[in-house]
Amino acid sequence: MTDQLKTEGDFTYAEAGEGPAIIVLHGLMGALSNFGATFTHFSNNGYKVLIPELPLYSLPLIKTNVKNLASYLKNFLEFKKIDSAILLGNSLGGHIALYFTKHYPEKVNTIVLTGSSGLYEKAMGDSFPKRGNYEYIENKTKEVFYDPKIATKELVDDVYATVNDRMKALKTLSIAKSAIRHNMKNDLPEMTQPTCLIWGKQDGVTPPEVAIDFHKLLPNSDLFWIDKCGHAAMMERPEEFNQILHDWLKSRNI
Repeated sequence: MTDQLKTEGDFTYAEAGEGPAIIVLHGLMGALSNFGATFTHFSNNGYKVLIPELPLYSLPLIKTNVKNLASYLKNFLEFKKIDSAILLGNSLGGHIALYFTKHYPEKVNTIVLTGSSGLYEKAMGDSFPKRGNYEYIENKTKEVFYDPKIATKELVDDVYATVNDRMKALKTLSIAKSAIRHNMKNDLPEMTQPTCLIWGKQDGVTPPEVAIDFHKLLPNSDLFWIDKCGHAAMMERPEEFNQILHDWLKSRNI
């Protein structure tokens, strides 16, 4: 999917299809390619799908937080002249979608969350005490998935490179602390947009009880489970994920 990336102005993103706009928001350690199957499916089935590359490591350290990532999303929508969108977010991406919805509700038609932060999560920890230890990073990366084989050497190498880059490690911690500060629990009952929650039953980062809490707190939500699936359902079980989401969007006339 990287061959479809284009850079215009301050934004690097992939775009395909025509129809209602789905804005895909990747996670903290998540590449755009994690959503490759979703990008292809929905862009071929009546939706315009856009995946912006979030500036996780290009903002100044002091501005590397959920608030400024949501501002980046606002600027991206304005740049693309999109008045209202379906926001689809995994992990940190889901948190950004929720924060954005709180502040710009008129720009959000629908919310789709999978393994989203925003309430609580079990991350790699508050620091990287073993960041030089490849085996440690490999094991932590594998724990994200139900099937450890999803954590390819290429994926582990990417995570290893990120946590061993001092500035990227600092920015990762800055975002993680920002996510804790911007807990969305008290804001969720005010979000009336149709919301689709798709969760891996074996998610060890944002466990099933997180999905249940999101479902209780979001007044217009539906919750779907995918068995034998961890934190990144759209990556680990793409066909099932896409079918659930597609059926749900149609049932809601979206």
